[in-house]
Amino acid sequence: MQTQATTRQEQAARAGIVWIKLAVLYLLIGVALGIAMGASRDFTLRPVHAHVNLLGWTTLALSGIIYTLFPQAGTTRLARVHFWLLNLALPVMMGSLAYVLSTGDASVVAMLVIAEITAAISIVALAANIFMNLQVSKDVAGECQPDKKAAAA
Repeated sequence: MQTQATTRQEQAARAGIVWIKLAVLYLLIGVALGIAMGASRDFTLRPVHAHVNLLGWTTLALSGIIYTLFPQAGTTRLARVHFWLLNLALPVMMGSLAYVLSTGDASVVAMLVIAEITAAISIVALAANIFMNLQVSKDVAGECQPDKKAAAA
């Protein structure tokens, strides 16, 4: 029979896998963009490259790991808010930033700003979730206790 904690851990693990797989997609995009910039010697899209790697690859991967290791944070409403806001904002933000940098056309700056603010709100949701819900569970705390027999030896 599964306990509520086991079910929560499984939910968090499944969610964590989604976060990590999305992170790898952003890593591939970041690497491809870096190679293209290097090959063309045109580094106009440096800010896009940096944001794809930091917000896409790094933030998503770390979030997936955190939410898997700490299911009490990974299964919260804040985790879902973080996921959806970041994953809706990031492609819009990167596309509009790339457009502005490539063309000099500022007509999409409003969309860029809205996407940036949305991404920032998602990071605030991550921070709030970590400070409110990240703690050692009772199951994990018991496993972390030193073995008294081994300590006495």
